[in-house]
Amino acid sequence: MRDPYSILGVARTASEADIKSAYRKLAKELHPDRNKDNPQAAERFSEATRAYDLLSDKAKRAQFDRGEIDAEGNPANPFAGMGARGPYGRGGTYGAGPGAGGYRESEFGGFSPDEVDLGDLFEGLFGGRARQQQPPPRRPFGKQAPPPPPKRGADIHYRLAVPFVEAAAGRDQRITLADGKAINLKLPAGVEDGTMMRLKDKGHPGPGGPGDGIVMVEIGPHPFFRREGDHIRMDLPITLDEAVRGAKVKCPTVDGPVMLTIKAGSSSGTVLRLAGKGWTRKNGKSQDGRPERGDQLVTLEIQLPAEITELEQRLDGWIDTARPREKFGL
Repeated sequence: MRDPYSILGVARTASEADIKSAYRKLAKELHPDRNKDNPQAAERFSEATRAYDLLSDKAKRAQFDRGEIDAEGNPANPFAGMGARGPYGRGGTYGAGPGAGGYRESEFGGFSPDEVDLGDLFEGLFGGRARQQQPPPRRPFGKQAPPPPPKRGADIHYRLAVPFVEAAAGRDQRITLADGKAINLKLPAGVEDGTMMRLKDKGHPGPGGPGDGIVMVEIGPHPFFRREGDHIRMDLPITLDEAVRGAKVKCPTVDGPVMLTIKAGSSSGTVLRLAGKGWTRKNGKSQDGRPERGDQLVTLEIQLPAEITELEQRLDGWIDTARPREKFGL
């Protein structure tokens, strides 16, 4: 696999948030469901997923940056770099010299002449009789790398469309897998559009075990709710008399309608708060063990009647002396 940083298009100094953002952008662009006629996109999607799996794991990312593992997560070659020239060029030394346990480098492939029996070498080349003796034992200079583990089966990618209100409340979703089985999927607290969920061992079979199922969550828009962090905002229209006299009106939430008290004399733009009616928070749980939720913020909008003739008659001779634009210097 290519360098995971290059695959995601981020620098090696990229933050966790930068890596996550880059992967989500690629995942949406390359997801197999959106590129059914483009097999190369599916390959790039799998490549991006493997790169994200490595870089999103702090321990694996650190090992990769130090050269201890490769882009596939396998141990790096322990013999890499052996036999190379020392810092002093031809004839330089490694370490502090032979007396300190280092290897002396020479023109004979990285070892000094006293470590090689040149007599046997030249006698073999020129037809002489080789010495009847055992060659000197080789010096071990590192453990042999273990064979790579058998590969697991390929991952299976799914796209899960979740309604806005169900994502906000964190309700479980039903998903049918490739084998025809349907399971309940618990959404993570704070779920976002583009969140990737991993279903262990729900992929294709392989010699090293089955792959995983990768589910990308797609949250649909809502006609009047909108998300703002852990909160949900909406604009609630009210009549002029409800604003003037005050009233109790029904207000929609993702959990169903509730009664909202409007104080007498409320103005357009007034924001009322419904505690605990917002989005599930990523961190923190309530006393019943369920995820905490943000609030719903309701902005009042006074709507005048379509026919204002009667209203004009009632206001005949009355002038509002307030100066609402005074703060603008007008």
